[in-house]
Amino acid sequence: MVTPEKTIEVITTSCLVTNVADLTERIESQIRHDSELSWSIDFTNVHIVAMRKVDEDFREQTSRVDWFVPDSQILTWAVSWLGARGNERVYGPAFLDYFVRNADINLTHYFLGASQECLNQLLKKLREKRPGIKIAGSHDGYFKNADEGEINGEINRLKPDLVWVGLGTPKQQAWIHRNKEKIKAGAILAVGFAFDVNAGTKSDAPDWMGKFGVLWLYRFIREPRRLFKRYAIYNSVFLWHLFRQVMVSNRSGE
Repeated sequence: MVTPEKTIEVITTSCLVTNVADLTERIESQIRHDSELSWSIDFTNVHIVAMRKVDEDFREQTSRVDWFVPDSQILTWAVSWLGARGNERVYGPAFLDYFVRNADINLTHYFLGASQECLNQLLKKLREKRPGIKIAGSHDGYFKNADEGEINGEINRLKPDLVWVGLGTPKQQAWIHRNKEKIKAGAILAVGFAFDVNAGTKSDAPDWMGKFGVLWLYRFIREPRRLFKRYAIYNSVFLWHLFRQVMVSNRSGE
């Protein structure tokens, strides 16, 4: 059983109160204490929280997530506004880098997602960052649902401690929902954009944009057509429901 943790409810999502170092320790501890259990972590942003509110299918696809970790600064602020103390933003790409550099060198990793070219670059970079890192295996993200049995079989044969999933939202959440109970791994982490950033195949926004909560603007400028719905609609949905939640919370505290 996954250890219960301190969470704050943001709209309909229970967000973990944590920071980078704390989350690393929690993952290592959970793996040590229950290495046979597969459990999932979603690096969660405003888009994901809003989708879980208004999209019933997506809410079902994320119903088996064990820890929702605030990945965006705006969501991290929301967790603080609603009463959390000591929480910090845990950005998926930065967390992958931190974990590889600082976690137990004996942990084994499996990577699922992105193109084969990106994966090759990612694994090369990770080995440079942490000589001796144990990479059990990998598979690119260009597969059909019918191929999942083969992928699951490989993961079960290799038995990695961590499966890093970089398929993008909502594909990565759907994959985890379908396969979490079928694979023998420790942590299954939905990290989205982290593969591209750490491989160096795509550039990320400057750090200051993430700290000031405007990372979304950088991405929107680069891909306006693809991201218009995400930011124009789902950001508005998030802000509206968060406002209502804060107002209700303030009234109940009077």
